[in-house]
Amino acid sequence: MVQTPLGSNTPESCDSPVSVAGGGFRIVRPKGGFVADLFSSRWVVNPVSSFKLLMIPVLLYINWELLAPYIAPYLPNPVAPLLFISYRIPDSSPDDPRYAKGYLDLAFLAFHIVFYSFVRQFVTIIICHPIARYFGIKKRAKLDRFGEQGYALLYFAVMGAWGYRVMGQQHTFWYRTEHFWIDYPHWQMKPELKRYFLMHAAYWCQQLIVLLLRLEKPRKDYNELIIHHFVTLWLVGWGYLVNLTLIGNAIYMSMDIPDAFLAFSKLLNYMGWHKLKVGSLAVFLVAWTYFRHWLNLVILWSIWFEFDLIDESNRVWAPKTGAWLVWWMKYQMVFPISVLQVLNLFWYYLIWRIVIRSLRDVEVTDDRSDDEDGDDDDDDDAKDAKED
Repeated sequence: MVQTPLGSNTPESCDSPVSVAGGGFRIVRPKGGFVADLFSSRWVVNPVSSFKLLMIPVLLYINWELLAPYIAPYLPNPVAPLLFISYRIPDSSPDDPRYAKGYLDLAFLAFHIVFYSFVRQFVTIIICHPIARYFGIKKRAKLDRFGEQGYALLYFAVMGAWGYRVMGQQHTFWYRTEHFWIDYPHWQMKPELKRYFLMHAAYWCQQLIVLLLRLEKPRKDYNELIIHHFVTLWLVGWGYLVNLTLIGNAIYMSMDIPDAFLAFSKLLNYMGWHKLKVGSLAVFLVAWTYFRHWLNLVILWSIWFEFDLIDESNRVWAPKTGAWLVWWMKYQMVFPISVLQVLNLFWYYLIWRIVIRSLRDVEVTDDRSDDEDGDDDDDDDAKDAKED
C-alpha cells in the first residue's frame, strides 16, 4: 500500500478476493484455491493465501529445529535466512554484533514481501473495516479508503518510530550529515539497522508488485506512483549495495513520519471529526514541509557539498573492500533524490488544495479518488458538504 501525500491504492476493485458484504469477513475462493492464487499472484491481496504461504517456511523452520539435533546436529537451519537476517561478522563483539550483506538477504526480502501482503489485508479488513462501520461508513469505496489509511497510520507510525530509534544508535543523529560520509564504507551494520533497512525494502517491493500487476484499481496519479516506486527502490537498492544505509535511514525517516500524520488526518476526516481534522492537518502540513522538503534539501546539500569528506582512498570502485563511491556516484545520488523532491512538490500543491478546502469547512476528499466511488458517493459527499 503506497502512502503518498494523498492516499494510496486499496483493495477497491479488480476482482479482489476479499468481500465485506453483509458486514462480515468473507473470502471468495476462486477455482483452484491456494494453488491458483499462487500462480495468479492473488496471494498479494488474499490474506488467507498469503497467510498459508507465510506458514510454510515457519513450519519448516520449527520442524528443522525440533528434528535436526537428532539427524543433522551440525547443519544450520536452511530456512533461517527467510525469517532472520544473515551474515553476522564472526569477529564482531557479542555485545555489539555487526552484520554484512549478501545474497541470502534476498530470501529475507522475499519472505517479508509475503508478510506485508498478509498484514496489509488483515489490518485493512479485520481491524479497520469494523471501526469504519462503527463510525457510520458503509459504502465499499469509503470502507477501503478508511482501511488503507488505517494501515498507513500503523505502518508509518511504527517505521517512523523505529527509524528514529535506529538513527539514535548512529553518529548521524539528528541529521548530522557529515557522518553520512566520514568513515565510509559503512558495510558493518548494526543488526537493527540491517533489519530495518530490509523491512523497508520489502514493503516497497510489495507495493510495486501491486501497482505493476494492477491487482487494485489505479488512481489518478498512477503514473506518479509508479515513478515514485521506481525511484524509491532505486535508492533502496543502490543504497544497500554501495553501503549507504545511514543516508538511507535518513531518507526513510523523512518520508515515514509525515505520512503517519497524513493518514491520521484522513482517518479523522472519514470519522466525521472535522474540527479536529483541521488542527491535525495543520500539524501535518508543518511535518510535511519540514521532513519532505527541508530535510530532503539538507540531504541533497550534503551529497553535493560533503561528498568529499569520504577519504580519498575510499573514493574508488572497489567492491571487495566495500568502497563504491567513485566521483560520478555523486550524480547518481543527486538525480533520484531530486526526482523525489519534484514529486513531493507536486503532492505539496495538492496538499494545499486540501488545506484550503478544510479552511472553507468542506469535507476533505482525496483528489485522486473523485471519480472512483460512483455517482452515489458523489451525491452523498455533496449532501455532507451542504449539511456542514
